[in-house]
Amino acid sequence: MKNRWIALYVENDVGVLAKVSGLFSGKSYNLQSLTVGTTEDATVSRMTICVTSDDITFEQIKKQLNRMVEVIKVIDLTNVPIHMKEILFAKVKDIRSSQIEEVFRIAEVFSVQVADIGKDSVMLECKLTERRNNELIELLKSKFHNIEIVRGGAVAIEAISTSCR
Repeated sequence: MKNRWIALYVENDVGVLAKVSGLFSGKSYNLQSLTVGTTEDATVSRMTICVTSDDITFEQIKKQLNRMVEVIKVIDLTNVPIHMKEILFAKVKDIRSSQIEEVFRIAEVFSVQVADIGKDSVMLECKLTERRNNELIELLKSKFHNIEIVRGGAVAIEAISTSCR
């Protein structure tokens, strides 16, 4: 079992997201992440999906998605050079002024934005890889006691060159 990535081009119509996610729930496939957005063509959306599965199950998923009328194209991104980022907001709450400075240093090291600040809280806006976001979360948890994390799914696109992942 490993994480596998799929990009879907689908018709940008009401109910398509429900049909695609319904396929996963109906077959008891566990979605790790699903993001959707319109493309340069307003009639087409692109979904980036992460699913944890074995090889046989993953092949079944791709075949079932290809059979859906609303699906225009299925792209297996699992072993393809890609650029991938996910968005994450991290609130560090109930901290002293000396700890606020530490949050700013962490933000600088991770090259993330300070999105908001209050007298005892700082909010970070992160657009990093899943691994770097995980590392940031672990560091924040180890240093601060009151953390709130809101994490979006990853967005991925095939690389132009072959030196990415």
